[in-house]
Amino acid sequence: MTLGLSLAACTQLHVFISLVAIATGIIALVAFARGAWLAKVTHVFLWTTLATNVTGFMFPFNGLTPAIIVGCISTVVLVFTFLALYRSKLQGGARTVYAITATIALWFNCFVLVVQSFLKIPALHELAPKGNEPPFAAAQGVVLIACVALGFFSARKARHWGVSPAPGMAPG
Repeated sequence: MTLGLSLAACTQLHVFISLVAIATGIIALVAFARGAWLAKVTHVFLWTTLATNVTGFMFPFNGLTPAIIVGCISTVVLVFTFLALYRSKLQGGARTVYAITATIALWFNCFVLVVQSFLKIPALHELAPKGNEPPFAAAQGVVLIACVALGFFSARKARHWGVSPAPGMAPG
């Protein structure tokens, strides 16, 4: 039991939080890459991504696994994302740090989504039962290319913003 929930209920909560993080992350970062700042969506993205990591660490621990390693790295990346936004208020180079680290955080969420989809969805699992077959690699490749492009355009836009990217950009 985790958070007073059964393992199944905790898993459902974790998946729901993860999907919210992915959806809001895509919306927030596409807007950021286009020069728009969606404060509420961005905050939901960051906090649900952190909640995804935290709830992921609450599952039964059976030794060091790839999931634990990804969660640890993602959490470290999020520290820099949070610092760029909440401490540096996206001033100067912090905008680029934010663009890169937020994109990496989104990529980790999407990476895990693809892994879990191929593990849990029967039709996908049939295509890649070991997780190293071409359909799995292709899906991960598409996600990686999309995130690299999103990160590139976000970082480029961040560098070209003026002194104040948008009114009320960072929380006060």
